[in-house]
Amino acid sequence: MKPNPLKQSLLYIVSIGYALISLFPLFLMLVSSVKPNIEIFTKPLSLPSELSFASYKTLFVKLNYFSYIQNSIFVSAVTLVVLLIFSVMLSYYIARFDFKWNGLLFFYFLIGMMLPIKLGLVPLFLLIKDLHLVNSLWSIILIQVGSGIPMAVLILTGFFRTLPKELEEAGKIDGASNMGLLMKILLPLMRPALGTVTIVNFIGVWNDFFFPMIFIQDEAKKTIPVGMLKLFSEFTTDWSVLFAGLTLSSLPMIIIFIFASRQFMDGLTAGAVK
Repeated sequence: MKPNPLKQSLLYIVSIGYALISLFPLFLMLVSSVKPNIEIFTKPLSLPSELSFASYKTLFVKLNYFSYIQNSIFVSAVTLVVLLIFSVMLSYYIARFDFKWNGLLFFYFLIGMMLPIKLGLVPLFLLIKDLHLVNSLWSIILIQVGSGIPMAVLILTGFFRTLPKELEEAGKIDGASNMGLLMKILLPLMRPALGTVTIVNFIGVWNDFFFPMIFIQDEAKKTIPVGMLKLFSEFTTDWSVLFAGLTLSSLPMIIIFIFASRQFMDGLTAGAVK
């Protein structure tokens, strides 16, 4: 059956329109970052009459923005590495090894998705205080890893169970250990699931405002969302500098999304070929 040209054209038009609507806020944010404040208020939807990068200079000179970027990158990168390592091992154990408390262990991690971690803020703060991690970036990392593992285990366990066990049986015949099977055979096929876990958790960690605000007091250790609070005052807000900071803070999310999306497609191709 031949595709309907009119239907295809309508689908393309709707897709392009949706893409333009989705990208317009990003475009407006970028344009506003190179405008003076007066033009942001008087001509919010127009192009700047003259490009001005003074807001970016102010961002790095007066706001110590580079330190915020370093802290956010450190927290996000370490969180993702630790989260993926533990989640992969947990999911592999639950999905591939049969034991009587298998379902109970899986349900235990699912409970973590049902209970908002912010409800336990007081005991969590006391625990972090007892560990002497208040005002330390490691407090944010441990909290984010703990809150991200349940969803990661759910996604990865389900994906492990879809992979044929014949692949592992063939690897065992060749003398591969369980770790060798995981690293050389299963993980290359897990790229779609790993990409999903990476994107979802990176966005959550990078944009987290609540926990850094609670546990970090030192100005030099603040992340981007908390550090940007300095731009808000009781009477005035430097919107041009604010949009410049938002523009720069969105770049890592776009990059990680592109990278993880590529891994997603590579994983599908590898799985189909093998």
